[in-house]
Amino acid sequence: MRAVTNLTVHGIGEAPRELDPGEDLTWVSVAQFEQVMDAVAGRPDVRVTFDDGNASDVEIALPRLVERGLKAEFFVLAGMLGESGRLDSEGVRELLGAGMRIGSHGWAHRDWRTLDARQAAEELSAAHRLLGQLTGEPVSRVAIPFGSYDRDVLRRLRQAGVTRAYTSDGGRARADSWLQARNSLRSDLDGGWISRVLGGGPSLPRRAAKLAMRLYKRVR
Repeated sequence: MRAVTNLTVHGIGEAPRELDPGEDLTWVSVAQFEQVMDAVAGRPDVRVTFDDGNASDVEIALPRLVERGLKAEFFVLAGMLGESGRLDSEGVRELLGAGMRIGSHGWAHRDWRTLDARQAAEELSAAHRLLGQLTGEPVSRVAIPFGSYDRDVLRRLRQAGVTRAYTSDGGRARADSWLQARNSLRSDLDGGWISRVLGGGPSLPRRAAKLAMRLYKRVR
């Protein structure tokens, strides 16, 4: 079965808002982003995704994706649209008009392992409905906030009709898998990181450790 490498981009450039604790670790410079996109161009085995619905998705990422003929999937926080430093409705439409795909990152960037019934309805139903109205087409693919999931989260996602769920587990994934591991761009990435993630990948022991962690999350 064909394997793919999924990348996750969060924020790019100067942060336009106060970042949450630890969020700066996944915020990259424009030069770092361009370096990764140059390495990705022409690679059908690499998928590019964006989380959190930051304004840099449109202001910085979109023109650079278009220049390189790249498509990407943007996972938006439906309940935070229009907030300072975030995408607004027009930005989502601009991404869609440029041939990008829109998915859901939930409503308010909550840990899906800790949701009560009301929050679950917002995260897994209301968010999809709002984004579907905005894009004019069903939204059925999600990126799990914080990469935090267990068997109950996966059960809820299947019950909600989710057709693909992206995690932050790292490593490569089967192209047609329902659950897709991703690799987050980090503020300290360099040429070595690009070679490891897009090249031969981790050693056999590291691959085995990642697989064991994914299996643990599914059954815990």
